[in-house]
Amino acid sequence: GDIVVIDWGCQVDHYLSDITRTVAVGEASDEAREVYRIVYASHQAGRGAIRPGVACQEVDRAARAVIQGAGFGERFIHRTGHGIGMMGHEPPMIVEGSSSPLAVGQCFSVEPGIYLPGRFGVRIENIVTVTESGHRSLNAEPPSEIIVVGA
Repeated sequence: GDIVVIDWGCQVDHYLSDITRTVAVGEASDEAREVYRIVYASHQAGRGAIRPGVACQEVDRAARAVIQGAGFGERFIHRTGHGIGMMGHEPPMIVEGSSSPLAVGQCFSVEPGIYLPGRFGVRIENIVTVTESGHRSLNAEPPSEIIVVGA
């Protein structure tokens, strides 16, 4: 019944990648499944706000609103995302207070999470690039339900 958050990436030709997935070992409790669904919905909402000219903080607000609406606002303890390229964390920062507009070609993470101290946490992260019409994910799409792996 353990919940495991796995955050990893690689480097190719000096460019970095990043991805986070959350899995349950053996089985997932109803609570873990529900928290995962909330984080997944938050991830989708954040990505849905991405388009050229949108302020970075609007992506953060879209993702955060889902988690706050579910009653876990105080358990989302980090920014929604960060730029990635030749450095692991670089502009743009997807966080409240960042009014910088998104531009076509920028790459950044969308990685909302909920963390319940002493119990478990859930985070889903994909890297996206801004396109003329919105965005494109550079990772495989995250599953809409938590993955359960053998014990």
